[in-house]
Amino acid sequence: MKASTSTKTAGSPSGTASTRRMRTSLFAIAAALTVVLAACGTDNNTDSTVSSAGNAATDSAGSQSSSSASATESSSSADGSSTPASSGAQSAASGFEAAGFTCATGTLRSSGSTAQGKVMAELITSYNAKCGATIGDYGGGGSGKGVTDFITGQTDFGGSDSAMKEEDLTKAHDQRCEATDAVNLPMVTGPVAVAFHLTGVDRLVLTPTVLSGIFGGTITNWNDTAIAAINPGVALPDLAIATVHRSEDSGTTDNFTKYLAAAGGWTFEGGKAWTAPGGVGAQGSDGVAKAVADTEGAIGYVEWGFAQQEKLAMAEIDNGSGPVALTAESAGKAVAAAEIVGTGGDLALKLDYATTEAGAYPVILVTYELVCTGGNGDKAGLLKSFLGYAATDGQALFADLGAAPLPESIRAQVETTVKALS
Repeated sequence: MKASTSTKTAGSPSGTASTRRMRTSLFAIAAALTVVLAACGTDNNTDSTVSSAGNAATDSAGSQSSSSASATESSSSADGSSTPASSGAQSAASGFEAAGFTCATGTLRSSGSTAQGKVMAELITSYNAKCGATIGDYGGGGSGKGVTDFITGQTDFGGSDSAMKEEDLTKAHDQRCEATDAVNLPMVTGPVAVAFHLTGVDRLVLTPTVLSGIFGGTITNWNDTAIAAINPGVALPDLAIATVHRSEDSGTTDNFTKYLAAAGGWTFEGGKAWTAPGGVGAQGSDGVAKAVADTEGAIGYVEWGFAQQEKLAMAEIDNGSGPVALTAESAGKAVAAAEIVGTGGDLALKLDYATTEAGAYPVILVTYELVCTGGNGDKAGLLKSFLGYAATDGQALFADLGAAPLPESIRAQVETTVKALS
């Protein structure tokens, strides 16, 4: 299975080398002009009104703190800048206003990945309080819905656990974005917890090979010798393993099976749909978490925040350099090694699921915001403002919500792309 995100092919309507180079050049020019205009305060909207952040309501993001991942938080200085505390999971290098963003009012529609549901809910609440906007609730529904709703114009931006594929980028260019590019903007690092329910077992170590056996149906009992060998001294019960997977198309499934294929010899077809036999399907991240919580002997893959919400035990993962527990810092170390494989303003990432870097938690996903680089009409100002907030001050909210901030090298490029939206 190929674990990378493909770039545009020459045969697509918008994918010829010359066309891509031309749009990339135009995008660079637009980015430069946008920065100049932002500095002059000349964002011009009809239904969205740009206002001074200094007159906005108190920013609730400033009071947020994290007790579980304090090592990854940043300290803010008087001028609004922040200093990263960890190279693996850095928070925003500059604040919302310091980066040149201003508040805007109006409404936006969104739907998609449930992996980022908690984060998006908090971002929307916090932004609305800060700027007096009325952005609607994030619709959720899964990554497949996020892509479909975005391409068909049902939403102003979408959310997905996996970058849009070539055919989706082409559809969005032709049908949704008024002949401008659609882009994937990585925004939230969403570690995938391998959650389990075994009474009396507080610590469990699993390898990608053993995980492939468990979810592929060849390891069916908790006291199997393959599990016992990597958990010496643990009293594993003679109990059947009950696996839980997502029942609907899910970017979490896509990323989890990419991990198993890259590191654990997974042989089943990948993608957003679960294709391995057996197990029980559950709807959404909350459904998987609740199913594991309610079933003795269960194991499932679920976003970190939902595992925390249900107070589930989470396995440590050994990719070859020793067991690694899931923390914001350990997930950030894995994301920091990602390669950007998109072109122009598209920041689709290729994650190294097979990493053996010490202290890196490898079962990760990055959720993307899907947006048009142009053709956004009277929503452009609010889109820039809200996504700019998410890429700056909003990053400080993530650790308390079971997510991790972006590495600075990636976050800064997201900020640049957002500033050029029109």
